[in-house]
Amino acid sequence: MRRVVFNQKGGVGKSTITCNLAAIAAARGQNTLVVDLDPQGNTSQYLLGEDTEAMEDTLAGFFDQMLSFRLYPRDSTEFIHETPYENLAVMPAHRELGELMGKLESRYKIYKLREALAKLGAHYDSIWIDTPPALNFYTRSALIAADRCLIPFDCDDFSRRALYELLFNVREIQEDHNADLDVEGIIVNQFQARASLPRQVVDELVAEELPVLDAYLSASVKVRESHQQARPLVHLAPRHKLTGEFEALFDLLHRPG
Repeated sequence: MRRVVFNQKGGVGKSTITCNLAAIAAARGQNTLVVDLDPQGNTSQYLLGEDTEAMEDTLAGFFDQMLSFRLYPRDSTEFIHETPYENLAVMPAHRELGELMGKLESRYKIYKLREALAKLGAHYDSIWIDTPPALNFYTRSALIAADRCLIPFDCDDFSRRALYELLFNVREIQEDHNADLDVEGIIVNQFQARASLPRQVVDELVAEELPVLDAYLSASVKVRESHQQARPLVHLAPRHKLTGEFEALFDLLHRPG
């Protein structure tokens, strides 16, 4: 199963959600791969515990080799790094991804990620794709490569306005490139149960019959601690309320039927 976590708006928790759900999958015995397509590399640093700027064999190298003829191109597995956590690996980002994007677009390499991940699917039970906060070459590649799409939503009016455009853009990808892509659901993030506005916004989305997942993620300073220590919550604080919410969300996504 290949899932992409996508939102064109920044600061909605894409990297946090990707890493924590992937970490839970790995902790439950699934051989899990995370693909970090955001040149900022937050997901890579979160899972590897180090800056990927000086790292070799990143996704920048994976995409760069597509721009020149190579008799023997490197296998996708060569760009995968093991994390400190059992069953969890990552294809790390690099800032050079931003520099390569225009060349990749002009050469129409939009399907290359799908081809690579389809082959890697033989080695991994679960693949999670983190994306930049924009609709660009990398996010389109991810949406074309994925089976399912998860949309983080952080309960404010700006996010709600952006959500409609986002769903339209996903629908275009479905119609033009990936008819099998399923919008698995909207993830309500940084939810404050005691505040009236977040509840009102979420209730209105549900009333509009948008696919809001019934497993909300609370706002918590524990997330910052998790980022700082480069330890997903299931490893840092397995009994914390937010960890339980992530596990409930994971269970909802993997519910039979």
